[in-house]
Amino acid sequence: MVMLKLFFIFLAICIAEPAKILGIFPTPAVSHFTLGFRLMKELADRGHEVTMVSPFPQKTPIANYTDVAVESMTEALDEYKKDFFNRETMCFTRKIKFIHNMGYSLTEKLLSHDNFQKLLKSQAKFDVVIVEYFLAEAILGVGKVFDAPVVLFSSLPSYSSSNNIFANPAPSSYVPHILTQYTGYMDLGERFVNLAYNTFDAFYKYYYMFPLHDKLLKTYISKDLDLEDVMHNASLILLNSHPSISEPVPHVPNMIEIGGFHVKPPNELRLDLQMFMDEAVEGVVIFSMGSNLKSSDFSEQKLQAVLKSFGKIKQRVLWKFEEDSLPGLPSNVKLMKWLPQQDLLAHPNTKLFISHGGMLSTIETVHYGVPVIGIPIYGDQKMNVAKAERNGYAISVPFQNLSEEKLSGALHEILNNPKYADNAKTRSKILKDQLVSPMDTAVFWIEYAMRHKGSHHLQSAGIHLSWYKRNMIDIIIILTVVDILLFLIFYYIIKHIIHQISRIKRRPSKKYKKLEKD
Repeated sequence: MVMLKLFFIFLAICIAEPAKILGIFPTPAVSHFTLGFRLMKELADRGHEVTMVSPFPQKTPIANYTDVAVESMTEALDEYKKDFFNRETMCFTRKIKFIHNMGYSLTEKLLSHDNFQKLLKSQAKFDVVIVEYFLAEAILGVGKVFDAPVVLFSSLPSYSSSNNIFANPAPSSYVPHILTQYTGYMDLGERFVNLAYNTFDAFYKYYYMFPLHDKLLKTYISKDLDLEDVMHNASLILLNSHPSISEPVPHVPNMIEIGGFHVKPPNELRLDLQMFMDEAVEGVVIFSMGSNLKSSDFSEQKLQAVLKSFGKIKQRVLWKFEEDSLPGLPSNVKLMKWLPQQDLLAHPNTKLFISHGGMLSTIETVHYGVPVIGIPIYGDQKMNVAKAERNGYAISVPFQNLSEEKLSGALHEILNNPKYADNAKTRSKILKDQLVSPMDTAVFWIEYAMRHKGSHHLQSAGIHLSWYKRNMIDIIIILTVVDILLFLIFYYIIKHIIHQISRIKRRPSKKYKKLEKD
């Protein structure tokens, strides 16, 4: 029965009519582009005519794939990269402001780019527009320009901003804000902090950022559009998540999880790497801080802590390090400026992955069943590592606490305790146990949005309510005012009764008055 269903899905994909698809993936980070390119390349391979807006144009032409290059976008992110390691010490209000301001800056950089403006004025026709959503509300107006359904893509699980666009319920009691380090299992204090994150995020977003995005919309897309009109016009959103990696949380019908779609069958390693991995009798530890963070930017103290920790283990280490050399490098450590991460994680001799906890790295390590030491820095990384730790396949070593003692302890525990590898393999089985592959799911829903001219029948009625109505804030305020009024009424009634009783008690009795006369 399952095979029959898969056959019909495959048949539907094969006979789907080619469409003109615009993809807008402007975030100038390799990890974000990797996801966007993987999706758009798949659509092109399936016969659709794809136009891709990104900071990373292809050097070799691809069939059915046209680039609209916005390479200068990288300059906007470079300024924010300087603060990534400093974000550890930021208070929660500054963290929220930082991420929203970065999203706004990247949006403005894209909308004002000459190549993007030429595209908007080209009068080109598209059947669907796929937009990477990263705090970029103004970009959602593009669907109106091309009169096409909009499908959003998120490199993250659902979070406060995407939940807002689709009126998705996300109670602070068990859905942690993406900038916290919590899982869904929060105690009283954590729930209080989580509520503070969500409350400040909502106010800052609605009353400061949205007016700015509305100005961008009117300046660069159309003065006749209002942000409120375009923000909830998206057909659906594809989420880079899955319960095996994130946590089971509420999702309205047009929020689709496709976590793991970017993972491909491993390629052959180049000869020197293959020999390095194959000859590692005790196994290999992979260390990478991702594409945006550089471990070469670690302080001298933290570098020495890492070096001494690696020197104590019998496993070989492959370290993504952005400089050519590092003094005091142990003999079991090999430095490389770039690692074929998926291919290395797929190797049977890989025993451990030391990671910053980014979503792509988290998905890949779960897919291949490799345990993790997480050194989270910013964004969703702390939450990703916290969830991995709760699921039993990771140990967190917070960056500010990174020391030889902490890292050595984590290395010894994971490399010598089989429960971490066992739990990682269990999670891998859950991720892979799906009726339809994540990529086929993504393609199906994109084509679904085209077939149904936007699939607005999937939208929740909540999108027509303001955030305070959606969260019953107006009802809570009314009930609070009523309670206060009732309290005041009862207070004055009781006060009046007590006053009258006191007067009666103070008034002399008739018998006393008679005795007084006599």
